[in-house]
Amino acid sequence: MLGELITSKTRLRLLIKFFVSQANKGHLNGLANEMGESTNGIRKELNHLEHAGYLKKLKVNNKVEYKANTEHPLFDTLKKVVYKHLGLEDLVSTVIERMGNVKKIILIEDYAKGIDSKNIEVVLVGQYLNFEYISQLEEKIEKLIKRKVSFYLASKFLSDKPHIVIFNKDEK
Repeated sequence: MLGELITSKTRLRLLIKFFVSQANKGHLNGLANEMGESTNGIRKELNHLEHAGYLKKLKVNNKVEYKANTEHPLFDTLKKVVYKHLGLEDLVSTVIERMGNVKKIILIEDYAKGIDSKNIEVVLVGQYLNFEYISQLEEKIEKLIKRKVSFYLASKFLSDKPHIVIFNKDEK
């Protein structure tokens, strides 16, 4: 969907990186290494996105770091578009609709870092979650969003690794 609208693959990957989580940050060389792109290609797209106001440019320890501009009027809209592109909106609604006692849905690994690896790893936090039902749901969601999905069930989630809470029943 978004790939047809934004023809630059580098720009699309940067939008996913920064808008899947507002906590994601990156600097030129790190982003070039992470994405397997030339620094020149990354620099061009970062400058374009920063000039348009979608990204903020910060100096941190003699390095220029970029992050999403959460004050931009289109920030929430872009975040929703990125979530829709990745299939996260459909994932959340399907899980909530069919698994009523889920308290949190948390993205871990690549997607928590803003990397669109086509393998979404999700922790479902709740009580008395049915593992067999979740494994059936995995296949249905994979067909719906056209990405591999791996669910992990937990009664609590305690981690200092990068993660994104995409649903929290307590905050609804």
